[in-house]
Amino acid sequence: MRKLVVLSFITLDGVMQGPGGPQEDPSGGFAYGGWTVPYFDDFLGQIMDEQMGRPFDLLLGRKTFDIFASYWPHFDGGENPINKATKYVASDTLTTHEWSNSVFLSSGVLVDELKKLKQQDGPDLQVHGSGDLIQTLLKHDLVDEFWLKIFPVTLGTGKRLFADGTLPAAFTVSETRLSPNGVIVANYERAGDVKTGSF
Repeated sequence: MRKLVVLSFITLDGVMQGPGGPQEDPSGGFAYGGWTVPYFDDFLGQIMDEQMGRPFDLLLGRKTFDIFASYWPHFDGGENPINKATKYVASDTLTTHEWSNSVFLSSGVLVDELKKLKQQDGPDLQVHGSGDLIQTLLKHDLVDEFWLKIFPVTLGTGKRLFADGTLPAAFTVSETRLSPNGVIVANYERAGDVKTGSF
């Protein structure tokens, strides 16, 4: 079976919008694009290399796919696992693309197809960016792990990782590390239902 893993940069208040630059996602008047940049260092670069150094396929929303497709096919910096990965893309408007290994899934079949993919043998499915797609995954309890980088900043506005429609779910922490610039790297694995009690 394949795991579905969400890799996300988030603020302390859970915002995931536009981490990489001002033009990445200014929708809704978001004015803080690029909020990760002052904190990014060699430590975080090494973490990303480790997490993307194992075999994986990608599951992407349409906007994130467009961003990736404008850069990675032309990347000239050595080994490029993103080009080799199969890219499963949630889109109702795009059905083909020149970028190799791209497969398009419409909203009408997305959840069923993802359930089938998870039952197959193969590399894990990594989700990068793709905030709208992640909300669908959460509503259908399809996420097996979160690999989060939690930055020491609050923004008060913007798209959040856990938005309306998130189902109750329990997780266990499988790994934590702290960067020199105060970024918490925390991996969480799905661990059944939420348990309650009283003191």
